[in-house]
Amino acid sequence: MNPELLSSLAVPLPPGRLVASDEGDGRVEALWLSDGSVSAELWTRIHAERPRRGVWPILLDSRDPQDSEFRPWGTGEFFPERMSSLDDHDPAELLAKWWATYTAVDEDDDMLSPDQRLAVTAPFGQTWPGLAPAGQAAADPDDLAAEYAARFVLSRPQSRLGLVAAHSGADALAVVGWDGPANWDNDTATFAAVVSDWERRFGARVVAVGSDTLHLSIAAPPTTAEAALLVAAEHFAFCPDNIWQGPRPQTLASYAERLIDTHCWEFWWD
Repeated sequence: MNPELLSSLAVPLPPGRLVASDEGDGRVEALWLSDGSVSAELWTRIHAERPRRGVWPILLDSRDPQDSEFRPWGTGEFFPERMSSLDDHDPAELLAKWWATYTAVDEDDDMLSPDQRLAVTAPFGQTWPGLAPAGQAAADPDDLAAEYAARFVLSRPQSRLGLVAAHSGADALAVVGWDGPANWDNDTATFAAVVSDWERRFGARVVAVGSDTLHLSIAAPPTTAEAALLVAAEHFAFCPDNIWQGPRPQTLASYAERLIDTHCWEFWWD
């Protein structure tokens, strides 16, 4: 993040600082982080400037609301040096590969039996159903992102503002070196490539990121049960914990019901 780029913003910034990755040589300051909580209005105003400035705002959440160091962001626990380029990855191939991995029958699985594993992904079982069709935007994607930012700030008043030199939210995830899904793949560019495709197909916008969570606003969600089931399959391939975790595993069908006409997608990796 170039200080000159920050100074070019028309919106005055609150107190904050550039943060370098704690793994690198200290010269890659990929993130500007506010010192305290911010308003959703500030996020919205900076977001409106991004086509001209190439700065993407992200609402950042910490692992612990009481953590004075605001980990992982305040301590530089992100790894831009590790990330590949989004252009190196085909989103459709990634989702198909992940689906095959997570639906494979594993007799030694201590969480799900083979029958339970297949029941979770019914009616597709182990067969990758392919990508969901692109949706029709119900409203302006940026207006919906601003509305979601306002709700996020209300629900997590401890969140701070992060700024990344990127023209899209998907790019910002890789540029900053966020490693939320590291237990599944430590190259976030693979996940960012899928998010980039969702930006095109569903009007997705990256609004907020936690240490292991991702929060997207969605302008063109599925509107039918059939389309929602295909989107649910993509979500399972992208983040199986969304369906596996909980008192009991969900099924794609039950998960898909919640996606119909829903303008936000939230992911969590264990």
